[in-house]
Amino acid sequence: MKTFKVNITKSYIIKIKAEDANSAKEYTQYFTNNIKDISTEHDREIYKFQITDIDCKINDVFEVEEIK
Repeated sequence: MKTFKVNITKSYIIKIKAEDANSAKEYTQYFTNNIKDISTEHDREIYKFQITDIDCKINDVFEVEEIK
């Protein structure tokens, strides 16, 4: 079997409850990973937010390179 390096870009729409827009932006960047909420209960209590939905909208491969 061959090995490939695949560059992919994904775009998500995330719904989040937070105290303000800046916090919403920061927490969605920090606490999401590959269509998952990776925050802990402790994170949500300290920073006062809750991610309620993550929906993948774009999933495009833009480069495939065989690794030798």
